[in-house]
Amino acid sequence: MDIRLTEVEARVLGSLIEKETTTPDYYPLSLNALVNACNQKNNREPVMNLGEDAVRDALNGLQSQRLAGPARGADSRVTKYEHRAQEVFNFTRGETAILCVLLLRGPQTPGELRGRTERIYRFAELEDVAGVLQKLMQREPALVAALPRQPGTKEIRYVELLSGSRANTGHESDTQVESHVPETEGDGGYPDLADRLEKVEAEVARLREQVEQMRADLEALRMREGGA
Repeated sequence: MDIRLTEVEARVLGSLIEKETTTPDYYPLSLNALVNACNQKNNREPVMNLGEDAVRDALNGLQSQRLAGPARGADSRVTKYEHRAQEVFNFTRGETAILCVLLLRGPQTPGELRGRTERIYRFAELEDVAGVLQKLMQREPALVAALPRQPGTKEIRYVELLSGSRANTGHESDTQVESHVPETEGDGGYPDLADRLEKVEAEVARLREQVEQMRADLEALRMREGGA
């Protein structure tokens, strides 16, 4: 399957994958919660300011490619959405974590990926990250590629190929991950603070969703009283 995602579709898919693991109590996500997840300022590069219409259009695009859609069997008056990447790709947990962070933060070195995936999946060694990158590159079609080394840098950066990044890589199909990736800094972006911010944002999204449901209940009650 040759999947091509827009920049917004990539952000929506990455956000759904991330929230399934980091805030499982609030997953699947309502449209409002998903908009907040896409626009959050931590763990996102670049930071976006998407509206509901843009996110809804992206969900439609993902649904047409079987990558996301309304949650099945959800018992809620507010429609909630889930990703279906596992059904399409049959990822390992490590592969899911790597692709998720690449979707959300763009090209990164193995060291950056190791630090930034820690909230989703913990890689014991940098070589484990390299192994997962190689598996993703060897898929048919490839899901990840190595970018040309930038002048003055030692580390190679890697990019996901589901989105428009595919056209800008100039990668060859036989590109391989180095067998011994040099140790790089896994900055992680202060993961403890990121976790706290994420939990606060999830709680705000949950409260907003409750308000939406209360409004729906009130409107339904008014309609019943009006028809009595």
